[in-house]
Amino acid sequence: MTRPATATEFVWAALGGDPALLSRLSTDVRAGTLDARLPVRELARACVGACALAGAELTAVRTGGGVPSVRVDDGAVATAFVSERHLLVDGRAPVNFAPLSRFWRTADGWVRTHANYPHHRARLLDALRLDADASVETVAACLAGRSAVEVEDTVYAAGGLAVALRTAEEWAAHEQGAAVARLPLLSRESVAGADRSAPRAPTRLSGDPLRPAAGVRVLDLTRVIAGPVATRTLALLGADVLRVDTPRLPEDPDAHADTGFGKRSTKLDLGVRADRRTFEELLAEADVVVTGYRPGALDRFALTPEALAVRRPGLVVAQLSAWGRYGPWSGRRGFDSLVQVATGIAEIEGSAGRPGALPAQALDHGTGYLLAAAVLRSLTERSQEGGTRLVRTALARTAAWLVHGLARPDGERTDGDRPEASYDPGPWLAGTDSDLGRLQYARTPVSFAGGPADWARPPGRWGTDAARWARAAGPSADTGPPGGPTS
Repeated sequence: MTRPATATEFVWAALGGDPALLSRLSTDVRAGTLDARLPVRELARACVGACALAGAELTAVRTGGGVPSVRVDDGAVATAFVSERHLLVDGRAPVNFAPLSRFWRTADGWVRTHANYPHHRARLLDALRLDADASVETVAACLAGRSAVEVEDTVYAAGGLAVALRTAEEWAAHEQGAAVARLPLLSRESVAGADRSAPRAPTRLSGDPLRPAAGVRVLDLTRVIAGPVATRTLALLGADVLRVDTPRLPEDPDAHADTGFGKRSTKLDLGVRADRRTFEELLAEADVVVTGYRPGALDRFALTPEALAVRRPGLVVAQLSAWGRYGPWSGRRGFDSLVQVATGIAEIEGSAGRPGALPAQALDHGTGYLLAAAVLRSLTERSQEGGTRLVRTALARTAAWLVHGLARPDGERTDGDRPEASYDPGPWLAGTDSDLGRLQYARTPVSFAGGPADWARPPGRWGTDAARWARAAGPSADTGPPGGPTS
């Protein structure tokens, strides 16, 4: 009888990795980490392990040596999966959810809203026809007499964020749930119609620590946890990551502090000719573009994979969305907390008639490490085969895997109601001075022999860096700049 694949084996296969390399990976199992009814610990362990293994594989390609050993520690993983909760800025803990980001009881069930950003709060209150300074009590009274789905539809139509609580069975029967279920955990493909760039032997990597993405230039067009976690990981491994944000949208300074390690940050308005020219100059020397906006949201700026590939053959394009690129919700905004509510997770993790939540924003963090792993594997494959590569992930697809595709290994079961022995996150916390103040932060869980244990730089102030690459233009330290068409 064939043994079912472990979670890590499943993820590594989805990444197209050589199964023989899994022998390089070992795990430190710790009780009390990410306890829940659903196998969150296993999801987190697999996503981080596959990401670390992809980094180790790229290290071997660039050093000409063997694949370094990879060690995944449940304590490091659990600490990193709640990095936003461990963050302290000059001793101050951030507020991760605004007062109107919460569950609300409706006439027929529950709905969850997301209103952390001022424009989301304004749209929520406008949809409910409430004053801009409406209190929690006022909103609760308004929602108590309405159906959950009615609230969901009304708030979405106004550009806000609200999702009705559904069971896993209800989500499976929903048109969007069915569309998501048809997707792979992550998709990997060559960009159709793109001129094929030739493979290039990577330059030799040396140094201590070994950073396998050294010299790789990453344009980071992502926001809010999952995408920034992916690019934070690429920065850890040596990539020159430049986050590009529009000045038209605000950013939570604490969210930026948590996920800005190793990166630089600039603002460009792609609707302004001068800024668009600057962006095109950056793109002309980029190796990777990571986007975290709704499918189609950036198309008007000619940022489809096909358009990018024409301008920059050999690029790796990585796309993240909340609900996936197909189905009636594909164009909707979404966050981890809302995806948990729609997909049945909040109902499964609830108790006493109230919805619950996972012990971490595990869809965000897990998907972030999946996306980083896919980029790393694409860099390895590009060095061997050439071509322009596209990878895609979605929070809702990660949720489907958690609910329907994961099981705990024997001997690691917990029902989520009686937590196992707690663990101390202290060994995986660190402190540093920065332009933002004194920071306490979670160390990276991505670890392999000879690799980095920490980021090379702390986060700076959001949007204040120059819109240019940190290194002078020239051959990339990874595979050389993506070239033009080959005969």
